[in-house]
Amino acid sequence: MGAIDVFRLQALAQICAKKKLVVAGRCCHALALQAGLLSDTLMCNILVNLYSKCGQVQSARNVFDRMPVRSIVSWNTMIAAHNHHGEDTEALELFIEMRRGGSLVSEFTLSSVLCACAAKTAIVESRQLHALALKVAIDSNVYVGTAVLDVYAKCNMIDDACWVFENMPEKSPVTWCSMIAGYVQNDLHEQALAFFRKAQVLGVECTQFTLSAALSACASLAARIEGVQLHAILVRIGFSSDMYVLTSLIDAYSRCGCIAEAYLVFIGVEVKSIVLWNAMIAGFSRHACVNEAMTLFEKMLQNGICPDEVTYISMLSACSHVGSVESGRHYFDQMMKDDNVQANVLHYSCMVDVLGRSGRIQEARELIEKMPFKATASMWGSLLGACRIHGDLELAKVAAEHLFELEPENAANHILLSNLYAANRRWGDVAIARKLLKDSGAKKEIGKSWIEVKNRVHIFVVGDYNHPRFTEIYAKLEDMENEMKKWAYKAETHSDLHDVEEEQKQELLRHHSEKLALAFGLISLPAGLPIRINKNLRICADCHSFMKFASRISGREIIVRDTNRFHHFRSGLCSCGDFW
Repeated sequence: MGAIDVFRLQALAQICAKKKLVVAGRCCHALALQAGLLSDTLMCNILVNLYSKCGQVQSARNVFDRMPVRSIVSWNTMIAAHNHHGEDTEALELFIEMRRGGSLVSEFTLSSVLCACAAKTAIVESRQLHALALKVAIDSNVYVGTAVLDVYAKCNMIDDACWVFENMPEKSPVTWCSMIAGYVQNDLHEQALAFFRKAQVLGVECTQFTLSAALSACASLAARIEGVQLHAILVRIGFSSDMYVLTSLIDAYSRCGCIAEAYLVFIGVEVKSIVLWNAMIAGFSRHACVNEAMTLFEKMLQNGICPDEVTYISMLSACSHVGSVESGRHYFDQMMKDDNVQANVLHYSCMVDVLGRSGRIQEARELIEKMPFKATASMWGSLLGACRIHGDLELAKVAAEHLFELEPENAANHILLSNLYAANRRWGDVAIARKLLKDSGAKKEIGKSWIEVKNRVHIFVVGDYNHPRFTEIYAKLEDMENEMKKWAYKAETHSDLHDVEEEQKQELLRHHSEKLALAFGLISLPAGLPIRINKNLRICADCHSFMKFASRISGREIIVRDTNRFHHFRSGLCSCGDFW
């Protein structure tokens, strides 16, 4: 075969790689074999790249392994192929083989291997690679530096990631995005938004991935105002049709209590992916809008979109929030018959919650015992919560024992069992449960509520006197209580589980953190605006009742997000129907 034919064959193979034409690519491979070109390094590199681009990693590896001579491009291409297809262990092993053979490393080599470490959260290997980058003086390369900080962030080493970022002489938009995403992954959402604002001030290009990371931070913080601002930014810079960004926007709006705004974004998208449908259904589920979730599920099917594992989790969660056992069973059975969906432990966990919340506690336990998975802490937690609601002390002990074994550091399990005993006035068992909590060393999470007013977040704890306007807050709270008494409001003292007199219980309930946040919202926000409160624990029955009365006498919508769901209080009623 003449030289011109070799060049044409190489060019043809590269076209096959670019267009992912695997059949035509194999023909090129056969021609190369026939012409004796598989000893040519360039030809082999092209074939390795071709098979990699077509998803044929094993075929790429077969070509690579038979190469008589491998240049650094060969190693880089093969390592990148393993990494791109999620074969992180193979990528690392090939890198080790490369180093043992004495081959030099480039910035592309290290970037690929560091990505593999990030996927495996391999801390030791990541530090070794960082040291190698310093040794061969390519740590200042923007690709290597970005890969290093990304792997540190994914390994929960955010301080190391920050150090790398600050010492990088050159930073790309991807570098900034990795740093923002790193803060989000480490639950440092406020820092993520601050970093995003800094990038904006410095004029760093805003990518769809940066916006999605920032929107995730807004979702976690329920930072509605920042979310609206990000919506304006994405429209301005032309990402209003990007499916990745829009999914994050829908999630942010729904987690900020703005389910109507989330739906407006959803219906504005002409061509919807399964991820977008899932985000909207999950939003409806979170807000206990079960009818809307069911309607959307049917519309999805009518549009030819097949539900996946995530869809069914949202539907089962929606049924759990409203205690709809029959609907829960319907979706669970439908999922089990769906050949395209593989039921996992999360689906069983949701079904346990559906049954337990509705009082079918023994049925929930039977499902746990016969399922093909080992029961998780989430399942036993759901069962313990159901026992608290329905007063099953014996099964509560069983669930608690499993939880103490699975989550020895989780104080909430001890507190839940203690509260169950207290609700049944078994004070001796309460004392034992509290001693177990003390002996375990687990730390109780302090209940707090927060509200955003004029771009500032105000945080309250029970009986809080630290706020600069505490005098006005407590005065407003007292005025509200006096007004509510005219409507026959009475404190639900069964929510307080201390062994004290009724009058003392009423006093303990008066100044719960969400009530203080509500009072502050009423004196700070313009009339007619909804009041949005976030809470890190489950709202108690008394505060729930208080919010219903408050929505009636104030004429406002009050939205409370607790750990379980959203509660929308309007005109004396709650969207949960008093089932939560």
